[in-house]
Amino acid sequence: MCSGLLTVLLTVFLIPSSVPEPLVYKDCGSQSGKLTLLDVSPCPEQPCPLKRGDTYTINATFISNVNSKSATAVVHGIIMGIPAPFPISEPDGCKTGISCPINSGQTYTYLTKLPIKSEYPCIKLVVKWQLQDENNQNLFCWLLPVHITD
Repeated sequence: MCSGLLTVLLTVFLIPSSVPEPLVYKDCGSQSGKLTLLDVSPCPEQPCPLKRGDTYTINATFISNVNSKSATAVVHGIIMGIPAPFPISEPDGCKTGISCPINSGQTYTYLTKLPIKSEYPCIKLVVKWQLQDENNQNLFCWLLPVHITD
């Protein structure tokens, strides 16, 4: 009886967990808010492998430090230190899970999709994603290394 319990306990504690590691990102200057959670799904490892033809979910939770009537996403791909604008299908943050106007002290969840087009080159780069308030100040800004793959 005890050996059966010991086997179960050893199995539970020695088998690696299937819970993914938290996403490691760099805050790149969140002036008007504080990013509290970032999730790119799926991203099983880092740098995040982004497969051409697939779509990824971006989920960012932040606390606003300002009142703002609007929110606008600005995205760049940084290749060899050079930022290149990356157009996204919905730059209006008020259409991505956030109810505008934004109020200081409130928590918001920004939720959008990131399609990786088949014509994108297979390359390693850093994604810089900013959500800006009505005064072009960052409600949040994050940097995340990714690898576009086949």
